[in-house]
Amino acid sequence: MPAHNPFKSALAARQPQIGLWLSMADPYLAEAAATCGYDWLLIDGEHAPNDLRSTLAALQAVAAHPGQPVVRVVEGSTALIKQMLDIGAKTLLVPMIDTAEQARAVAAATRYPPLGVRGVGSATGRASQWSSRSDYLDVADDDICLLVQAETTTALANLADICAVDGVHGVFIGPADLAASMGHRGNPGHPEVQAAIEAAMKTIIASGKAAGTLTSDPKLARRYLDLGCTFVAVGVDVLLFTQAARKRRAELAGQPAGAEPPPSAAY
Repeated sequence: MPAHNPFKSALAARQPQIGLWLSMADPYLAEAAATCGYDWLLIDGEHAPNDLRSTLAALQAVAAHPGQPVVRVVEGSTALIKQMLDIGAKTLLVPMIDTAEQARAVAAATRYPPLGVRGVGSATGRASQWSSRSDYLDVADDDICLLVQAETTTALANLADICAVDGVHGVFIGPADLAASMGHRGNPGHPEVQAAIEAAMKTIIASGKAAGTLTSDPKLARRYLDLGCTFVAVGVDVLLFTQAARKRRAELAGQPAGAEPPPSAAY
């Protein structure tokens, strides 16, 4: 069987991919989200209480549906990346990448020797369908899609070099951490932050790599897509739930629902 990662192929073809953040850390809700028509679903292991087993359960839950899973690891260690790939994650999002050196290290972790340093143990893993894919070792490197997060002023200063790293297929701008790094913590909508985000997106796109981000503001999401961003997440499951639940309770109590949190405030 040839290597095939539909999400990676869509990014390479510059087809816009609309995503949803999965922070509930519950496979039942991940499966429900997978029926909603999103192109990709982010299984969050950085700011949500997901571990290896719950990530596996989420991958299994969404496997029957068209939306492609993207796994955000808590950090980019070689050992952790190896585990995530062996349980069948094809697309990884690695946070807090500030330099090209860090990007090269995580890229090497996603590839088998001689191109990288990924440990060879797929025969017993879900990734190879427990050895039923006898060609897995031949196609695995091409199957993996690596996205890295640029979310500090240091990362933006090194962005062109990060984009140039072989094995990095896309760069995700983290609005909340970038805002904090720029002195605007809790305010990713600040004009200085938004200007930096747009400039970064233009650099990423010009490099030939895919640009992405997260915002709960539909108008801002459309702005990013119009700029050429390829993968944009437009909501977070737990926030959508709590906002709807608070609104319903307030309606029945005869009280105003209250303001929603600022876009991307949690991420």
